[in-house]
Amino acid sequence: DILKEYAARGTYIFPPEPSVRLAADTIRYCADRLPLWNSISVTGYHVREAGATAVQEVAFSFANAIAYVEELIEKGMEVDSFAPRISFFFGAHNDFFEEVAKFRAARRLWAKIMKERFKASNPRSLMLRFANQTSGSTLTAQQPENNIVRTTLQCLASVLGGTQSLACACMDEALALPTEKAARIALRTQQIIAHESGAADTIDPLAGSYVVESLTNQIEEEAAKYIEKIDAMGGAVRAIEKGFLQKEIADAAYKYQKDVENCDKIVVGVNKFTEEEKHAVELHKVDPEAEKKQTEKLKKLREERNNRLVKKSLENLERAAAGDGNMLPPILEAVKVYATLGEICDVMRKVWGVYRPQVVY
Repeated sequence: DILKEYAARGTYIFPPEPSVRLAADTIRYCADRLPLWNSISVTGYHVREAGATAVQEVAFSFANAIAYVEELIEKGMEVDSFAPRISFFFGAHNDFFEEVAKFRAARRLWAKIMKERFKASNPRSLMLRFANQTSGSTLTAQQPENNIVRTTLQCLASVLGGTQSLACACMDEALALPTEKAARIALRTQQIIAHESGAADTIDPLAGSYVVESLTNQIEEEAAKYIEKIDAMGGAVRAIEKGFLQKEIADAAYKYQKDVENCDKIVVGVNKFTEEEKHAVELHKVDPEAEKKQTEKLKKLREERNNRLVKKSLENLERAAAGDGNMLPPILEAVKVYATLGEICDVMRKVWGVYRPQVVY
């Protein structure tokens, strides 16, 4: 039935509003019932991996966060009741000083948004709490050992920029899921920076550097201008519907790729310092039985659970999705009776439709 519904909708564009609603409902539920829980991590990582610039990563992340905050205030919540538990997730790319400056600029800009735009009075509401991960899109399949150096620089930039939590990508991720050896090297990279480099011993160690301060100011100003443009369109939801964010990211990704192909931007081992000889690399292999085992576990679950309660919970979820109440309680009700993630998402697809990416020219 759901597949028939999809077919009937044709090229129906899934509206961004349900995404804002789900995020806002999660924040509201946690503020009411789990006040010490970090309710949401607003991510810019996927935006950057898709080809966005450092400025766009900051601006588009904050534009989305602004949409969530505005939704919650509209629902009657005080900004200081939930803002201290909002966090962010960013990427770290290869331009070392730009990445340090990006994190510093983001911290300053978020504090201004919360204080000046939303009149937050709790100092914790002004704090930019963020985690980040080194970039997967910068890793190369050619000469994969070079990726160890790339991730080391990205890790160090993250630490110098003030990250609270860091994940380091593995050298072989451009080829396969990481091997145990590659994962261990990634872990040791972080540990060496943490315990041997001294980078974590000082708060904002690059403060006062002309290049870092100049880049910080530049990124903050340019990100603020992007947010002003998005505001003029009616906010992040309207900007997404118009394809503005998608086009900006696509243009940035296209420019980067052209620069690589024209050798205006050097990628070691890809367009410069290449090697004709292929070196064998040990790759992780997934056990082909894993999928079969998981399928059997799922089949057994569906046979042994109380399917009457599952059906009832999914019906309650459908009514909630069609209404305007908080989505978290019916989702949790469905989870407790062992409805699967796929079944829960199918209900939302049925009510809200399916996302179809817009063609951006």
